[in-house]
Amino acid sequence: MIAFVVFRLEGEWTGAKGERFDAPGAALSSVSLAALMFGFTRLPAAAGAWLILAGAAGIAAFGFWELRARDPLIDLRLAAGNRIFAFSNLAALVNYSASFAVGFLISLYLQYIRGFDPRQAGAVLVAQPIVMALCSPGAGRLSDRIESRIVASIGMAITAASLFLFIFLGAGTPLAAIVLNLMLLGFGFALFSSPNTNAVMSSVERRFYGVAGATLGTMRAIGQMMSLGIAMLIFSLVLGGARITPEHHGRFLESVRTAFVVFSALSVAAVFASLARGAARARTE
Repeated sequence: MIAFVVFRLEGEWTGAKGERFDAPGAALSSVSLAALMFGFTRLPAAAGAWLILAGAAGIAAFGFWELRARDPLIDLRLAAGNRIFAFSNLAALVNYSASFAVGFLISLYLQYIRGFDPRQAGAVLVAQPIVMALCSPGAGRLSDRIESRIVASIGMAITAASLFLFIFLGAGTPLAAIVLNLMLLGFGFALFSSPNTNAVMSSVERRFYGVAGATLGTMRAIGQMMSLGIAMLIFSLVLGGARITPEHHGRFLESVRTAFVVFSALSVAAVFASLARGAARARTE
């Protein structure tokens, strides 16, 4: 596969021939993100807080380095001079921070509160990605005809509504309501994801496509990490070290509802970040 990519694939990086790989930037970003991820797993212990602080400091140092590197791993100057690029990536970061942990939370709810086995829980959760997969192509085509920020912002608003409805999740919530809300979440995410990607890629010149895609992928990975970190932090604060046993089901549901309150607030912030990017109709060649 590597040989095929090297010798047969005509990549978009050909517009940036002669640039050197930013090894210091890659090392700094990898170590910083690893510290953040491991720090979240250690919260609320002091070691977790120190690791998160170290990771945040490392990311700040990474940004400082990238702004001065001759051939940066991620060209932050694209964001500094490109409102659409900056706010589209910010919207992606907040969106994934708000939505990625939904599958994790609902899976635990179905297994511990409703008594489902993992296979049954997975069958329920698949409603979201199915709707997303079916609707994403159409959302992408729609964003070619209608302003991307409008479509993406509507999708984020639908996502926010779905996350808000999950705040009222209880032991007696009908399964059909959960499935329908997961489908609504998948539809909202489909309306957001493809148009937002379209906006990011349309906001840069062709030779920056690789950098733009990598930046968006980084926002996705950091957002996913933050989403699970927020969920685990809330579990640690509400449940402590207790196992999810019947006598602790009430505290578990409190943790889940609290997480959805936080995620709903984040998704509302993502709507404003999506709207703030401005208009962009034509792709820059």
